Amino acid sequence: MIDYLIVGSGLAGISFAEIALQNKKSILVFDNNSQPSSRIAGGLYNPVVLKRFSEVWKAKEQLEFGFPLYHNIQEKLNVVFDYKIPILRKLASIEEQNNWFQAADKPNLAPFLNPRLINKNYQDIDAPFHYGLVNETGYLDINTLILSYFNYLKKINAFSEETFDYNAIQFFDNSISYKGIEAKHIIFAEGYGLHANPFFNDLPLDGTKGELLIIKAPNLDLDVVIKSSVFILPIGNDLYKVGATYDWKDKTNTPTEEGKQELIEKLKEIISCDFEIVEHFGGVRPTVKDRRPLVGTHPIHSQLYVLNGLGTRGVMLGPYLANQLFQHIENAIPLEKEIDIIRCYKKNRN
Repeated sequence: MIDYLIVGSGLAGISFAEIALQNKKSILVFDNNSQPSSRIAGGLYNPVVLKRFSEVWKAKEQLEFGFPLYHNIQEKLNVVFDYKIPILRKLASIEEQNNWFQAADKPNLAPFLNPRLINKNYQDIDAPFHYGLVNETGYLDINTLILSYFNYLKKINAFSEETFDYNAIQFFDNSISYKGIEAKHIIFAEGYGLHANPFFNDLPLDGTKGELLIIKAPNLDLDVVIKSSVFILPIGNDLYKVGATYDWKDKTNTPTEEGKQELIEKLKEIISCDFEIVEHFGGVRPTVKDRRPLVGTHPIHSQLYVLNGLGTRGVMLGPYLANQLFQHIENAIPLEKEIDIIRCYKKNRN
C-alpha cells in the first residue's frame, strides 16, 4: 500500500513529496501539466510586502523551514536552483523614504529591512529618492527545480503523467483504491486546477492571472532585483524577467497584448535603455479571497486532503504549508486556524 498519492507537481506538490520521502513514506505523484502557474512564476522570494512595507505572514518560520528543504533537494539532485540576490525597492518620494525608516524600526521587520538607504547609480535607472534594501531575498529557478524533481521521481518509479480521474477513487474505511493502487491518503495540490476537483471545488479559490516578460537589455547591467511598479530580475546573459500583472477576471493561461503593453509601459517608467522582448507568458495564480492558503481534510472523506492557495508567494509558502499538512496527518498536530479549510465551511454554515 502506498502512503500518499499526490495530485499536482508544482511547488506545493513537490514540497509535500520531499517531506514524505524524507520521512520514509511511499508516494506516487500525478501531473498532467494542466496548471503551469508554478512553472511560469517569477520565482522571487522576499519576507516583506513591499507595497505597504509590512511583514509577510509567518515569514521567519517560512524561511527557516523552506530553505533547508530546498538546499537538501539541491544536494540530493546535484543541481542549483536557489540564487541569493538582493532586492532593492525603488523609493518614489520623501514620504516613501520616511515609511521605509519607520518600518525598519519595527522589531518584526528589522531583520528584513536595511535601515540605511542605498544610494547607488544604476545605468539607465533614475532613482532620486534612492533604494531600500531587503534582506533574506533571492529567487528560485523553478523550471530547473521541477524538471530535476520530475526526473528524480521517474527514477524511483514515483511519477505518473496521466490525468488523474477523480471518478476512479474507491473509498474504504482507512484507505482508498485508485485504478488498482491502494493508498492511505490523497493530497490534492493542483493550483487553480482545483476548480475541476469535485471534492474541493466548493472552496473559495479565486484565480489571479499574471503575465511576465523575458527581455534582453545589454545596457542595463543589473546585479540586483529592482522592485517598483514591476520587478526586474537579472537571470544572466543580459536577460531579465519582468513582472507581473494582476488580472482578476481572465482565468486563462494565454498571454495577452494588454498584459504585454502594461508591462512595457511600467518598465519604461523605470529604465531608459533599449530592450527586446524575448518571451511573454502567463498563468493563473491560485489565490484566495481572504488571502490565506487552503489546507486541510475533506469534511466527509478523511483520506482526502487539500494543499492549495499559495498565491504569489509559493516559493516561501510551499514547504511550510506542506510540512504543516504532513505533521497534521501523521502526528495529529492541529493546523493553524488561518490556513485550515474548516474556516471556509464554518462561513458557509453561517
